[in-house]
Amino acid sequence: MKSWTRREFGRLTGAALLTALNQPKARGQAKARVVVIGGGIGGATVAKYLAATATAIEVTLVEPRQSYATCFFSNLYLAGLRPFESLSHGYEALAKQYGITVIHESAAAIHPAVKTVALNNGSKLSYDRLVVAPGIAFRDRALNGYDEAAMEIMPHAWNAGQQTRLLRQQLESMEDGGLFVLVAPPNPFRCPPAPYERASLVASYFQRRKPKAKILILDAKDSFNAQDLFQDAWNRHYPGMIEWLPAQFTGGVTAIDAKTRSVITEGATFKAAVANVIPAQMAGRLAQQAGLANQSGWCPVDPVTFESALQPGVHLVGDAIIGWDMPKSAFCANSQAKACAFAIAADLTGSARFPAHLFNTCYTYLAPDDAFSNAISFKPVDGKLKSVISFISKVEESSEVRRQAARAAEGWYDAFTHDVFG
Repeated sequence: MKSWTRREFGRLTGAALLTALNQPKARGQAKARVVVIGGGIGGATVAKYLAATATAIEVTLVEPRQSYATCFFSNLYLAGLRPFESLSHGYEALAKQYGITVIHESAAAIHPAVKTVALNNGSKLSYDRLVVAPGIAFRDRALNGYDEAAMEIMPHAWNAGQQTRLLRQQLESMEDGGLFVLVAPPNPFRCPPAPYERASLVASYFQRRKPKAKILILDAKDSFNAQDLFQDAWNRHYPGMIEWLPAQFTGGVTAIDAKTRSVITEGATFKAAVANVIPAQMAGRLAQQAGLANQSGWCPVDPVTFESALQPGVHLVGDAIIGWDMPKSAFCANSQAKACAFAIAADLTGSARFPAHLFNTCYTYLAPDDAFSNAISFKPVDGKLKSVISFISKVEESSEVRRQAARAAEGWYDAFTHDVFG
């Protein structure tokens, strides 16, 4: 099982890019200006790797939050296995070590025709290239009755922060013997294995603290990512605790009644002690407003440069894009961001072009000492991103292999977040 170090991670994900981008620039030549909107994994990575050419490109990162909390590994926090503070990462290193101008403000509008970004404080930023990493938004009226007020009673916890803390508090306060209902969303959505990892780790918490509790997963789908691995683990670790009901069985979730904490399907109503409702998703609101998303709700891009197919001069990375075979994961966002930075730098500075190396690798917990991993590489084929080499853990792996994966995951997290935030 691979044990990740920061040096090895850098070799895999960006060292060649840094070498290519660090090309001398003629004196007196004006710096190219790149504005990056969104300081999540994709946006922060683009900003950092472009700023490696500080003499050539002036990078501005627009992000309203003072720190970013990762959604990945937040399920460990829900299970009482990791402090929330360990999920939070600031932007100080990006500003001090890489010379990025970090503006803690929200973008109000994008004006591609004049290449400006309007901020909520009334100021404007001009750019030569714009990168938008807007993340996800929930689809309007995806579930009848599930509005902002209902989210404070039946949290989604799909953007790490206050919602995650709220769900943790509710799980801690739930009486032993209570029912935890998790509503899993339709495809595509952020981090395909995460709802089922959440159910697994909450089950591990219940085993320790509330052994009479039950978990019910009401799914919008009839199958899910790594289903064989999860269901094998549920039978081994949590027999009789987790029940998964596919859409073909329930007819799908149609409404939420926050007053009674009930989830309503076509065939039945399920009353929960605690409910975690994860709605259908689409590209973030800014992408919708700026005309960067098509009728699918997601953003089409060039698979090599990640330039928008709808707005020239604007690039997109991360969960908001149509990634074809690439899932909506943090590692994919990071990998796309480096390819995007490579392409922008080549266009603006004349630096050498290299083929993009696109990967996804991640770890998923089934129990505190049982994790599985995957590693997939992608390349552009006929205008789409296609998987070319893949590995995923198997059901028949030994318990020792799984324990090693759980340990390796910790090193992966530290190396990955250091690669993003410095």
